[in-house]
Amino acid sequence: MKFLFSLFTSFFVILFVFISSVFSEEMIVDLDLGEQIFSQNCVSCHAGGNNLLNSDKTLSLTDLNRFGRDNMLGIIKQVTNGGNGMPVFGERLSEEEILNVASYVLNQAKTDSW
Repeated sequence: MKFLFSLFTSFFVILFVFISSVFSEEMIVDLDLGEQIFSQNCVSCHAGGNNLLNSDKTLSLTDLNRFGRDNMLGIIKQVTNGGNGMPVFGERLSEEEILNVASYVLNQAKTDSW
């Protein structure tokens, strides 16, 4: 019985250590790199935070909020999956690049810097 308890406890200790190490690997956000990625991939439709295809869906905080894209998860989802005229970038950009460009877009919107 002690052996099973010891084995069981060891399993959870190892699992906890593994999960902690996975979640501690953070990606560092680089707004300058986000701006560069935006300039290379997004500016043709979103110059100045506008939207060339649909003027009601700009990158202003008001419009992002209206369409549920005023947070990192919403922007990352849109950039990754595209939709409504926006191409899919999840196949062209890495997760880190998407994180950086999403951070840049959200920062620009929140600081009204478009």
